[in-house]
Amino acid sequence: MKKHLRLSLLAFTLSVTLFAACKDDKEEEITPNNPNNPQPAQCDTNNVTYSSTVSGIISTNCLACHSASQAEGGMILDTYARVKAVADNGKLIGVITHANGFPAMPKNGTKLSDCNIAKIQKWVSAGAPNN
Repeated sequence: MKKHLRLSLLAFTLSVTLFAACKDDKEEEITPNNPNNPQPAQCDTNNVTYSSTVSGIISTNCLACHSASQAEGGMILDTYARVKAVADNGKLIGVITHANGFPAMPKNGTKLSDCNIAKIQKWVSAGAPNN
């Protein structure tokens, strides 16, 4: 009987402790991609430029298939002018966000991180400058 009472008391204490530890948590702190805050807190979209941000994302995720030596789908993304053309016609955002009517890119790969998508969207929204 004493053992059963101890176990019940231990379970009750543990439950109260866990509840008290979580009652002040804010959803945005424990759910980084919630719809009301789509960008993770550590994603810095300030000072996004083509040369220091976008070109690196494109190089890492796109050039294996979209360079002059391998222009899959006729798409080459190896220069600013070529990337800007795709940004200006809406295809860049369509393919990286996996929007309806666009082929999901990277093809047969994982979708870009929400942060990288946010950075590219910020650059495109600014007019896709050559900076």
